Amino acid sequence: MNHLKCSLALALLLITLPAQAETVKDREGAVRQDRATMEKDARWIYDDIPRGLAEAKWKGKPLLVVLRCVPCLACAGIDASVLTEPALAPLLEQFVCVRVINANALDLSLFQFDYDLSFSTLLMNGDGTIYGRYGSWTHQKNPQDKTIAGYQRALETALVLHRQYPTNKAALVGKQGAPMPFKNPVEMPELAAKYKRQLDWDGKVVPSCVHCHQIGDALRSMHRAQKQPVPSELIYPQPAPETIGLTLELDRPATVASVAADSIAARAGFRAGDEIVTFYGQPPISSADVSWALHRAPDSGPLPAVVQRGGREQALELSLPAGWRTKSDIARRVGTWPMRAMTSGGLVLEDLTDDLRRQRGLGTDTLALNVKSVGQYGKHAAGKNAGFKKDDVIIVWDNFSRRMTEGELIGLALQRTQPGDKVKVTVLRGTERVELALPMQ
Repeated sequence: MNHLKCSLALALLLITLPAQAETVKDREGAVRQDRATMEKDARWIYDDIPRGLAEAKWKGKPLLVVLRCVPCLACAGIDASVLTEPALAPLLEQFVCVRVINANALDLSLFQFDYDLSFSTLLMNGDGTIYGRYGSWTHQKNPQDKTIAGYQRALETALVLHRQYPTNKAALVGKQGAPMPFKNPVEMPELAAKYKRQLDWDGKVVPSCVHCHQIGDALRSMHRAQKQPVPSELIYPQPAPETIGLTLELDRPATVASVAADSIAARAGFRAGDEIVTFYGQPPISSADVSWALHRAPDSGPLPAVVQRGGREQALELSLPAGWRTKSDIARRVGTWPMRAMTSGGLVLEDLTDDLRRQRGLGTDTLALNVKSVGQYGKHAAGKNAGFKKDDVIIVWDNFSRRMTEGELIGLALQRTQPGDKVKVTVLRGTERVELALPMQ
């Protein structure tokens, strides 16, 4: 497949996240039933990217690709609504609609979005120019959530961008993918030996699929294997708007619902009710577009935005401080599980609240990460084998004792240590201080 034809093929077919990604009992049956159903649907092109691109070009319509993890129950509600909701039908008729459920042949130079979600949509021109992305962590957390107002608004905005194309092409440059070290996932060393470009429909199809989250996993593993620091954008991918203090409306995803006090957004002058016209030079169609812009933003420095307030446009500028990405909440991401193996040997950590700190005689500005659970198998048992126990509280990590979240500690470890290193850790076990050595992997 050529550069453009590969650009849309993606799926989140199966997320193997312990206790956080519930799956259907018959995964194989669910995937095969989805294929049998969708191949008969007149609206949807099933797993045929060349046909979708060709139709988008000759019909002059934008291309809509739904990316869905079929066995995973997260996002089942929104997926069902997109496929069957009558209110969306008039909008969907204005797109060429494609459904894809595997990432094996994905052209990584073009198709980049939040790989940890189990449902997303990419909207683009038939020439491969991306109009925007849609992906909702709200739906991810609640499989019964079938609200489509935000999705509907994203489609409407994408249609406006399509009608303006190509005169608006310069404004869309930032939405395109960044250079990647591999053309597709099956070229990655970690995946090449196990997976092929095509799914094994004649055998067991589920094990033959490159799961979407494996892309991020493989990229991080590559840096780790080469003894390189893992880039911060791979540790904290697609930061939520809340990372900089913005909460966006669910049904109007380019509209600010609230601004956290003393946040980056507050200091930039954002207000509730602001409608974001451009963010980092890009016209957002969803909160996922804001996350994409943050993903591509600098590690520090200015980030321009334009909002509409009171019927007038106003320019704002966010000042991103060094380390701003580390404030991104990555605790529930599927990609965090292998990072836990690399950095804490399978420990799940949680920053103690101020009340609990006071009860333990700990300061509010010092390190106090409670061990919520201890992994039991494989690389996730390294913490257990090193002597860590549930309810230990980490108070010193490699001479660092400042307050940090689990995500901040993971980032620190991935950028300062290499596999084979052993980090000295002090834990509070009851009232006793215990010295341990935590192996990096």
